[in-house]
Amino acid sequence: MNMNYEQRRQKLLEDKSGPCMVLIFSGRAPMRSADESYSFSVDRNFYYLTGIERENMILVMTKDMAGNCAEMLYIEPFDEVKAKWVGARMRAHEATEISGIKDIRYLEDFDSAVNSFVERTRGEGKMTFYLDLWKYTSTQAPTPAHEFAHKEQKDYPAAAIEEIFGEIAKMRAIKSDAEIEKMRVAQETTRQAIEAMMKYAYPGVNECALEGAFDFELSKHGVREHAFPSIVAGGKRATTLHYNTNNQNVQDGELVLIDLGSANEHYCADISRTFPVNGKFTERQKEVYNIVLGAQQLVIDNARPGMTYLDLNNMVIKYYEEELPKIGLLKDGKTVRDYYYHSVSHSLGLDCHDVTTPSLKTLRPGMVITVEPGLYIEEEGIGVRIEDDIIITEEKAINLSSNILKTVEDIEALMKK
Repeated sequence: MNMNYEQRRQKLLEDKSGPCMVLIFSGRAPMRSADESYSFSVDRNFYYLTGIERENMILVMTKDMAGNCAEMLYIEPFDEVKAKWVGARMRAHEATEISGIKDIRYLEDFDSAVNSFVERTRGEGKMTFYLDLWKYTSTQAPTPAHEFAHKEQKDYPAAAIEEIFGEIAKMRAIKSDAEIEKMRVAQETTRQAIEAMMKYAYPGVNECALEGAFDFELSKHGVREHAFPSIVAGGKRATTLHYNTNNQNVQDGELVLIDLGSANEHYCADISRTFPVNGKFTERQKEVYNIVLGAQQLVIDNARPGMTYLDLNNMVIKYYEEELPKIGLLKDGKTVRDYYYHSVSHSLGLDCHDVTTPSLKTLRPGMVITVEPGLYIEEEGIGVRIEDDIIITEEKAINLSSNILKTVEDIEALMKK
């Protein structure tokens, strides 16, 4: 058992006034087609608090008016028939061993247990349910937390429902040494796979084949989990930020922009590199590339606690305003934003774009963020992005990706046929 899980749960509950109930759902895989479902991916907040990655589980923490706290985990009962078909469900002792939660119950008892707790607290203060109700878009399908909130609003109209997303986001923003180590492992397997991809590249290769070279190298190291769907964009397609069709041939003389990463126990690496498919940069490609590399190094060298994401991005824009005219850009009324139309950093952790709130836009020691400046010159078919992942410390930023080659000279040396 990792004791951090218990400490995280205690921290989440400690400032709550009873009577209250905190509920975090592990989630479930949606159906894809006919009798096939999508692969299950655990709710990262549930995983952060339990270390368990199984479907249809519910973490419940309670506090009564006297301040007495309890925690329990609701799981599916073991089914011998299903075990033969799809594998065994987690048993109670296994859930306790991983999470440290001793009170393991079955889902069939969940509704009655919620009702029992509400009844016991009736007349002792306003009952509050704390849930993670965050949505990325308004059209996103309801989660089990949304379904529970809807039900409880009807069953217990006097109870309050409070959002807990922001509290967990603040906890997740500061990474422990153990979390950093998991991310270092993801960085290393990503490095190995990027080098394998570069060595495999040749003029005319399909983007899908390059992606396959990356995936195969990860598989050779026993890694199946990606931080996000890989971007492999050749030539002009690299000027589309989130291009991920990955099915076109890359012609001789074109650059390939890759944005990808492995994950280790769900902790992500997020790396971008740009390389010539034939192994040799042209002079024009080289001067564009080195400006992007200079912008990235500027941010890495200067990122400190107290700075904001906006500060870092403005640093890149100012640098580009000075450098781009030297290579013939920013003419005819064009600005930096015509060639660089995203931000330089985002948080990284259990999610590639790790959970955050407006209050977390100021850098603090222990945060892990990306540094990913780019330049996109559509009329020349050139798209360059270079991305590393850094830890913010009291003194300086530490580059987790420092072993992943990125200079023109190192890339050309690796790819030399």
